[in-house]
Amino acid sequence: MSNNHPRREKPAPAPEIARRGLLFVLSSPSGAGKTTIARRLLARDPQITMSVSVTTRAPRPGEEAGVDYHFISREKFRAMTERGELLEYAEVFGNLYGTPRAPVEAALASGRDVLFDIDWQGTQQLAEALRDDVVRVFVLPPSSEVLRDRLINRAQDSASVVAKRMAEASREISHWPEYDYVIVNTDIADSDAAIDAILRAERLKRHRRVGLTDFVRNLVKTL
Repeated sequence: MSNNHPRREKPAPAPEIARRGLLFVLSSPSGAGKTTIARRLLARDPQITMSVSVTTRAPRPGEEAGVDYHFISREKFRAMTERGELLEYAEVFGNLYGTPRAPVEAALASGRDVLFDIDWQGTQQLAEALRDDVVRVFVLPPSSEVLRDRLINRAQDSASVVAKRMAEASREISHWPEYDYVIVNTDIADSDAAIDAILRAERLKRHRRVGLTDFVRNLVKTL
């Protein structure tokens, strides 16, 4: 018995259309899980790289200079600020944090996405500097009890610091309406899926696809 079904042809590969990169911001109260979400995103998505901030705080156990942060003195931080070399900066728990301007602007121009793990103050400044390029995501814990447990279980801070972070959480959470998207981090797999959906949609936005005009013009010529 012969099979006369027509052979199904493979679809043509999607055309490469140049796009401008985006700045993908994750913010949350300390302990809500944004750092875990960020690390998992970097591990599975080759199109995005982490913005390496400068900071005046000392390295935590396991942190690597130039990978997690650039650890610098307060004097060097002030000099970078005065020369306009930081897109945003803020003081958090007595330490200064900032984002170097040059590598971010180079990434955007070349179509690479940049991931930011920064607080609401830094997000506001970043949006003022590069508003059309910023995508803001706020990560919430499912409850205050879960937040407290996460802070205690990571064993990075003393009891007094944990209490201080819990007290600060309410003020940080009050800024959630300033963000484009809000994720309640109850289940990490669900949070990963939400992040991927947001990124896919934002990458397809017309104003970021800078090569779309030429593509459409050439397409029309062949009709």
